[in-house]
Amino acid sequence: MSRSLLSHLLAFPNASPRLTSSSLSYSAISGSILNRNPQCAFRCCCSAVVSQPSGSENPSSPPLVKKRVVSGVQPTGALHLGNYLGAIKNWTSLQDTYETLFFIVDLHAITLPYETQQLSKATKDTAAIYLACGIDISKASVFVQSHVRAHAELMWLLSSTTPIGWLNKMIQFKEKSRKSGDENVGVGLLTYPVLMAADILLYQSDFVPVGDDQKQHLELTRQLAERVNNLYGGRKWKKMGGRGGSIFKIPEPLIPPTGARVMSLTDGLSKMSKSAPSDQSRINLLDPKDVIANKIKRCKTDSFAGLEFDNPDRPECNNLLCIYQLVSGKTKEEVTQECQNMSWGAFKPIITDALIAHLQPIQVRYEEIMSDPNYLDGVLAEGAAKATDIADATLNNVYQAMGFLRR
Repeated sequence: MSRSLLSHLLAFPNASPRLTSSSLSYSAISGSILNRNPQCAFRCCCSAVVSQPSGSENPSSPPLVKKRVVSGVQPTGALHLGNYLGAIKNWTSLQDTYETLFFIVDLHAITLPYETQQLSKATKDTAAIYLACGIDISKASVFVQSHVRAHAELMWLLSSTTPIGWLNKMIQFKEKSRKSGDENVGVGLLTYPVLMAADILLYQSDFVPVGDDQKQHLELTRQLAERVNNLYGGRKWKKMGGRGGSIFKIPEPLIPPTGARVMSLTDGLSKMSKSAPSDQSRINLLDPKDVIANKIKRCKTDSFAGLEFDNPDRPECNNLLCIYQLVSGKTKEEVTQECQNMSWGAFKPIITDALIAHLQPIQVRYEEIMSDPNYLDGVLAEGAAKATDIADATLNNVYQAMGFLRR
């Protein structure tokens, strides 16, 4: 889940990670998320292929059941180029291969101070941007997290089996609470990884797209699923009248096929972020042409001659070339050939034009969607209905396995 959903996995007490290696590369579906090249921060990992489920050559065979993928983005702050290139753009290819559920995680948005009058509008804006970026409602379900009440219910049930020690070790909580102070930090900031686990486990997800800042949370989700399966599943569940076996499917990470880390325009070593104080650090998806041009004109560069990928001494150069490659649709080799002898003065107008051309169709489609609120409300209602059918089935199994009186 994008927390706007950690550099190392957390080793939980009495439970070792079970992410297994596979023949697939890091940039496709990988069972292992421990094998990242430490130099990846300076490399444009932009050319990879998402593994496709193989179809049967026998026409008489039953149709292949698609694996399920879930993901979401918080409706806090304007969605920016990093959100788009690192997550949403990848979803448009996932929806052709998998059964996909994409939602706006508004319950996560309240774990830190927020503007109550802006939450509803930001939620609808985010949903509209999903659709404007190419999410096809004939292939994917789009909905709002709080519209499916099973998220909050399952989160409470999972909380009862989550050791507090696991949550105290979560890196993001420690970082944010240290900055804000204990008196200004709500319990939700500590427990939101449990809600994230509920978001995933409710839908018996096969894969979850993850970035660097989410690996620890996915591992917590896997550990919680195994813990609940061991405590309440199997024969114990069967004695309660259930089918027995595992209650939850153990989700695997789905590594984004393109460069998941778009860096700040003002610091090539920091990830582009909605929470960064300066709006100059990011390209927002709805920025007007003149704003985009001004941000690129003023972005941080260096004094080296020529432009090049993968030089650790030139993080800003690598970041801007990666962005240009992604929005222009060119290969890394083509960009290298085109830009290696360029000055920054020659390159900046080129990347500006490429950004404007790439974002304009998204902005036009966004305005069309927002001009018809009934359409967007209908999309979200339909998506929530489909999600509720899946989520309620899982939630009923959990209630049964944990011994609750049947409703």
